[in-house]
Amino acid sequence: MSEVLIAPGISPVRARTAIALFFFVSGFGFATWASRIPVIQRQLGLSEAQLGTVLLALPAGLILTLPVTGQLLQRFSSRQVMLVGAVLYNLALGLLGFAAHTWQLVVLLFCFGSSRNLLNLSMNAQSVGVQSLYERSIIASFHGIWSVAGFAAAGLGGLLIGRSVPTTHHFVAVSVVLTALALAFSPGSLSLPLPPPAARSTFSWPDKSVLQFGLITFASMACEGTLYDWSGVYFAQAVHAPKSIAPIGFTLATVAMTAGRFSGDWLVGRFGTKPILQASGLLMGAGLLLAAAFPNPVATGLGFVLGGLGVSCVVPLVFSLVGKADPLGAGAAIASVSTVSYFGFLMVPPLVGFVAKAASLRWSFAMVALLGSLVVWLVPKLPEEG
Repeated sequence: MSEVLIAPGISPVRARTAIALFFFVSGFGFATWASRIPVIQRQLGLSEAQLGTVLLALPAGLILTLPVTGQLLQRFSSRQVMLVGAVLYNLALGLLGFAAHTWQLVVLLFCFGSSRNLLNLSMNAQSVGVQSLYERSIIASFHGIWSVAGFAAAGLGGLLIGRSVPTTHHFVAVSVVLTALALAFSPGSLSLPLPPPAARSTFSWPDKSVLQFGLITFASMACEGTLYDWSGVYFAQAVHAPKSIAPIGFTLATVAMTAGRFSGDWLVGRFGTKPILQASGLLMGAGLLLAAAFPNPVATGLGFVLGGLGVSCVVPLVFSLVGKADPLGAGAAIASVSTVSYFGFLMVPPLVGFVAKAASLRWSFAMVALLGSLVVWLVPKLPEEG
């Protein structure tokens, strides 16, 4: 397969480096925006409720362009879609700092989400192609690089805010640097073969076999979204931790996710993909149940570590299996799986809030923990690894 994928002068190492760079661009750009949200909120005079409504524009752009991205990945090389997505993503980031009115911020966030979708789905298709060039698992490390980029961007954002650097200067500088990196490394990406014209179809919901992959990623991203959005709140309201240590819940979960992504490939090489996916389901379920059953700092902190480890590698490993199941249509299949998984990330965290209002946060976390058992149940039903 490598003779089909690799152009003259492009080695597997060069291709891996190129795609790792695009994961870095995606993670750094998104965390750059996130680091300035409180500043932009103050500049536009938005209330908490208004900000929450405005922020919905980003996932709306992401969700609504999923069918378009699926079509593009069936008709154009993922390397082309990835580069265009990266340029548009960075352009939208650079313009976000200039939003002087709420409606402008909404439009730009929609574009930011749309371009992020183009970039993320195409670079995941590329990562599946790069994985096929290696006998050992390497795909989880790409997502680890995304996490590290986020930490780096958050640190830089905090530093620049502390030095009163304007948001416009910050965003434009990052946009220019990330665009230059994308243009420089794009030639090292892969020319993945397209599906034959007869096999191309309009975007549709996944069939039964691909739906299993989607439900696994749905469960994982629902747990991940819950940890991202509610870990700090849980420490403050359920654990009754002091404000000074409440953020430790989020920190423990994200550090565990990053560590899991960098160790996941080694674990897959030792135990296999499906056993690691089943173990991931057990960890995410056990972690959230532990936090729900014993709301004290030690048990909850350990639960968030287990949950972070559990969700860390599920998405890249499922994408790898999707690529093996349908090598020529991997891009469109990943788009279909992502359609299901994004709903988990976007819909379940708000549901946690509704259940918490009706019962308690502990019941909410216990409910989400059940999704871990869904992963454990579905993994044995997946096609055998090729």
